[in-house]
Amino acid sequence: MQGREALPNKGGGGRREGQSRHVPVMLQRCLDLLAPALERPGSVVVDCTLGLGGHSEALLTRFPEARLVALDRDKEALRLSGERLAPFGDRATLVHAVYDELPAVLERLGIARVQGVLFDLGVSSMQLDEADRGFAYAQDAPLDMRMDQSTGISAAEVLNTYPAGDLVRVLFQYGEEKQAKRIVSAIVRERDKEPFSNSARLVELIRDALPQAAKRTGGNPAKRTFQALRIEVNGELAVLERAIPAAVKTLAVGGRIAVLSYHSLEDRLVKQVFAAGAATTVPPGLPVVPEQYQPRLKLLTRGAELPTEEEVAENRRAAPARLRGAQRIREEAE
Repeated sequence: MQGREALPNKGGGGRREGQSRHVPVMLQRCLDLLAPALERPGSVVVDCTLGLGGHSEALLTRFPEARLVALDRDKEALRLSGERLAPFGDRATLVHAVYDELPAVLERLGIARVQGVLFDLGVSSMQLDEADRGFAYAQDAPLDMRMDQSTGISAAEVLNTYPAGDLVRVLFQYGEEKQAKRIVSAIVRERDKEPFSNSARLVELIRDALPQAAKRTGGNPAKRTFQALRIEVNGELAVLERAIPAAVKTLAVGGRIAVLSYHSLEDRLVKQVFAAGAATTVPPGLPVVPEQYQPRLKLLTRGAELPTEEEVAENRRAAPARLRGAQRIREEAE
């Protein structure tokens, strides 16, 4: 299960106000990747996934002359982070928005280009640890899963109203669940008896529906279904597909972007955007590469970087993290 910030010890539980106890994933490496672009006066850095504000607080602390713009679709995250970042005053601007809205947010703020962008995808620890949000399969909770609880349909509505074929598509495409048809058959059978409302019933159904061999591999057998429902409810991949290219376009020359992803679907999309930007698009046969065909990005990581063993030991939710970085080296071709 993903988690942007995690408690370093279980004693922290699901404390809503204990932001200082949270450890942002791969924090030092993210700061180091962005540093060359943010150490100059007047730089602007965007945290596209504010969460509980751990990365944002570190960015403001390490780069004292930088201005922060931070986005989150979760109003409760904005409230808690606002308290955490209050000491930085007007250096921090927090905005209720989904990260594919970044260009519009910057336009409203009168910011033409930025020097740094950070994405920390997945579910924040606040969302995981708050039982009534329904993200975690390890505890019984209402099947909500909306990152912004003021809009959209819940996971329960998806389970209870989607045609069987659409549910199979969601589980297979977004959860990479090989047993999608078997699970959906059980869901459709059971929802006809009583609509789904809580997570425990869904977890039990998945356990009963899967063959023994499928239960022996890959951790909790419900995790792929829960991932798929969360992505569907929040439109995560469609949003990300728009957001990464848009964020790259907001970078000034020399600006840097760092993206933390937590499953292969996210990482693959980020990899594709970065690779396309770093490629030469010159037609075959030209002896000299004209400016309009030159790469616009320089890759800052060799493949995806992984958390260290020490970080995973301290922060179990960091285990699936994959970090990629890139630098803007040219303007877009006219």
